[in-house]
Amino acid sequence: MPERALVLVTDRPDRSAAVGAALRAVGSCEVVGTDEAWTARGSLAGVVSDLTLSRPEAVQCLRALETRFKGRNLPVVCLLRNATPDSLRHAKTLGATVCLPAYAPPEAVAAALANQIDLAPSSPARVVSQGVARAGEVLTSLMAEARSGQPVRMGTVEAGLAPILAAVQDGGLARWLDTVWTHDDATYQHCLLVAGLAAQFALHLGFKQGDQQRFVRAALVHDVGKARIPLAILNKPGRLDPDELTVMRTHAALGYDILREGGECDALTLTAVRHHHEMLDGSGYPDGLSGDAISDVVRLLTICDIYAALTERRPYKAPMAMPDAMAILAAMEGKLEARLVQSFGEAVAAAR
Repeated sequence: MPERALVLVTDRPDRSAAVGAALRAVGSCEVVGTDEAWTARGSLAGVVSDLTLSRPEAVQCLRALETRFKGRNLPVVCLLRNATPDSLRHAKTLGATVCLPAYAPPEAVAAALANQIDLAPSSPARVVSQGVARAGEVLTSLMAEARSGQPVRMGTVEAGLAPILAAVQDGGLARWLDTVWTHDDATYQHCLLVAGLAAQFALHLGFKQGDQQRFVRAALVHDVGKARIPLAILNKPGRLDPDELTVMRTHAALGYDILREGGECDALTLTAVRHHHEMLDGSGYPDGLSGDAISDVVRLLTICDIYAALTERRPYKAPMAMPDAMAILAAMEGKLEARLVQSFGEAVAAAR
């Protein structure tokens, strides 16, 4: 089979060399400028754009590319120098299928493009890509309903559970995480990370199929209350001030109320959504539960939630490495159950 033809279009070729080298592990990669004649590349498999989108020549280049390959679903990974909501929207209008911050590791850029390329339907990468896409659709619907004040339809969530479990089991947790890390919405990225980690944890612990799905279901919707948090707080780069933190901490109780109002009756899901920030020593929120008052499912989900928060990628921070994140979890003995933290570490390590 011929090697995939890739293009890295850049206005800073000196600084794009590392990205180009990483892309050559995916296919044959040519580095070009904004004046490239795209019409000569009919067999192009994927593009990485390392352009300053405020420049007219960058916009003209990407629009020409989109026009040339309209209807082809060409994967375009766009590296953003300034990853604001406005710049993300701008990149999407120019044909970007994935957006990453410009400082993203070159290997992550190459992985994002590889996951976007149309691979064989049965390949692990394709299974993961489809699982992430299906779960993302579920989250989009759920959060939109919650944000608008409509009753949420939890029945739509069910369609996203089997694809998540299949993706993690057949495609691997590492590939799931690499794919999710390319998601440009912070809340969605976090929920998808937690859902994948919950799937891996449930599989490692030997949960029965029905229990696997219930646990992943709770993980996927655990932050639905963030749909009612003001965007200025939700998307603030860096640390929240004390008043903003108080507002943010209402999301757990808000999520519980949103699900109850929508007719949710599953006690496991309701408990997980309300209590995933409770700690064994009583220092958590919203109810200050401690010890035996915190269910086993909540204890498991809280570990997944904290690990995801430590390792996710943001424009203002690099992801924490697995050993460092696990060291922080281990240091939280008394707040988290040490035996479960150890088991979680084994589950994540087994999937690497």
